[in-house]
Amino acid sequence: MARTHKWEDLARRTLGDAEYERIRADARAEIEKEYREAIIKSLREAREMAGKTQSEVAALVEVSQAELSRVEARADHKLSTLRRYIEALGGELEVIARFGDKTLRLHGV
Repeated sequence: MARTHKWEDLARRTLGDAEYERIRADARAEIEKEYREAIIKSLREAREMAGKTQSEVAALVEVSQAELSRVEARADHKLSTLRRYIEALGGELEVIARFGDKTLRLHGV
């Protein structure tokens, strides 16, 4: 029977611990970057899924289309802005905090 090896063990043996850890750190950073970008895209994608244009949503939240475009491109949002945006799409914003295996739904934020 052929002996099996864990990928991590082979990678560490081939690359060395320091190089392996550097590559893992780079990969984590890339994943986090993609996640942040996915959040940015999610507002636009949510609007598109709702079948609304920027102009339509802008009118509902009482901002210009240009301002709504900036909101969709922003990496950091106020909860009040997100709430108005999601409600304009017909949705409801929920804020959930996770602490290990505990989940808390935050109300009134």
